[in-house]
Formats: sequence, C-alpha cells, structure tokens
Amino acid sequence: MSRTDELRMIARVAQLYYEDRLKQAQISDRLHVSQATVSRLLKRAEIEGVVRVSIVAPRGTYPEFEQALRQRFALNEAIVAECFEDREEAILSAIGSAAAHYFETTMHEGDVIGISSWSSSLLRMVDAIHPMKRPRAERVVQILGGLGDPSVQSHATQLTTRLAALTGAEAQLLPAQGIVSSAAARLVMLGDVYVRAAMDQFRRMTIALVGIGAMQPSVILANSGNAFTKEELQDLAKRGAVGDISLQFFDRDGAPVHGPHDERVIAVTLEALKKTPRVIGVAGGDRKVEAIRACLKGGFVNVLVTDKFTAEKLLQPPSNA
Repeated sequence: MSRTDELRMIARVAQLYYEDRLKQAQISDRLHVSQATVSRLLKRAEIEGVVRVSIVAPRGTYPEFEQALRQRFALNEAIVAECFEDREEAILSAIGSAAAHYFETTMHEGDVIGISSWSSSLLRMVDAIHPMKRPRAERVVQILGGLGDPSVQSHATQLTTRLAALTGAEAQLLPAQGIVSSAAARLVMLGDVYVRAAMDQFRRMTIALVGIGAMQPSVILANSGNAFTKEELQDLAKRGAVGDISLQFFDRDGAPVHGPHDERVIAVTLEALKKTPRVIGVAGGDRKVEAIRACLKGGFVNVLVTDKFTAEKLLQPPSNA
C-alpha cells in the first residue's frame, strides 16, 4: 500500500468517527476491517496530523494559568477562579466557591480531612459546600488550636463542625489555643486527652485544607487572640519568614523557619503536611502573593485554589529576581 493510500484510509476512518459519529465497531463493519485496525488508524490520524485536537477554554476559565502553575510549582492540580475585582472580599468569594466545588467533586468515602482554624478563605469554602449524601468522610479534624476570643470563637469551631456535618463525618475539635503563653503551658495542653486525641489524627489525614497566611495576620486571626505580637512577627521576619500555614512559618525559598515560637504553637507541623497525600491550599490576594509563592516552592501544598489576579502575579518573576 502506498503512503497516499494509507493516508486516504486514515482520513476515511477519521471522517466516519469524528464527523459521522460512528462507533469503532460500526466503522469496522462499514469498511470491512478489524476493530483493532480502526483503533490503530485513529491513533495514526493524530500522529500524522490528519486530526488535530483543539480545546476551547470556556469563558471564565483559565487553563493556561492552571497549566503554568502546575508546571512551575510541580502541583498535582491548580484551580484558578474567575474574579472581576482585584479586591480581597471579591477574591475570598471567588476562591471559596471554586474550592468548594473542587472539594465536593474530589472527596472520597472514608477520607480523614484536616482543616485549619481562623481562615477566612476556608470559612467561605465551607459556606459554599452543599450537603453530601455520598460519599461520606470518616472524620474532620481541626489542625490548628481554635480556642480564642469568644466574639469570634464560632468561626473556628464552625469550620470543623459544619464541614463534618456536610460530609457525614465525625468532627474532632482541637480544644486548645493556637498560641499558648509559654513552652510549659504547651506541654500541659499536649497532655490533655482531647488535645492528644485530635493531634494523633494528623498522621491519618488523607486531605488537609489550609489557608496560606502573610506576615500581616488576617482580621479574623488578629481578632481571635491567636496571632503573634508585633515584636514577635518582627523577630520572625528577621529570621526570614514571609508566610505561614497554621502558624508554621517558612521563608521565601520555602524552608521552615524555626525559633522560640515553635514551643508555643499547637498545630499540625509542616513536616506532617508533607506526608499528607493531598494538601489543598486556598488563598489569594496581593498581600499574600509572596507567601503563596514561598509555600509552593516549599511543596507544602500540592493543590492550589486561587484567583486569576493572584495566578498572574505568581507566574511573573519575583520582584527581587
């Protein structure tokens, strides 16, 4: 068979399959060739350029940004939400909704889900999740101490208990402050049976839902009483810290920043997060760009949900490059 004849056959099979919408078995009967031959010729159609696949991105989606983020930061998945204003409130709404949809469609039965406290983006995500009949998670675990100012206390407990109710899971609260007064106080809290029970679940997590914090704490965290003082934050900045996950700090290269603050925090560690199969970071906004970039460099999350404005900034060279 000449090459022209072969290409003619490939084109005919492709026409029947893609334009006439025939199944491979029907093409086999029509052309009197085996179904294996039809399958082989369809693959050849793409190789030879007879068939070209073109994906047209629906309006409001950003597959090029998502692919670029996945490649640059070695992410398993990136979700870039449509957002019409580069403003914190609009961004929170957009990424909260996008994260809720991603979580709803990818959660599996029996998942052990960790969720951080005092995160505005995670609160928006949980508020946007629809009740699930199936699948059912096993447990939702609070991974950052949630006791704090009574006026905002409901935010921390709502994240865990509401998500547990939505997923049909058991809620496991971490009944401690995120930051205690001293290393000695932390040791006392770690001896509490309920605190220990919650922290024992960290190694069982299959999913962790985390916000990514900048050095300037969010309003919800600042009001909770679980934020470091101005002087402590200055000390962390001198050590190179640019952001945190659950009050576990890292520098611009993604390396953990250790210091006296470690002995006062009750939360999941960055090392434990790296052992969690899926860590979903939900964050956006101009003030968090440096922290998000550093977090991605450190590999502390393998799924990022952000907005189009933040995605574009993350893909630009850092200002100090």
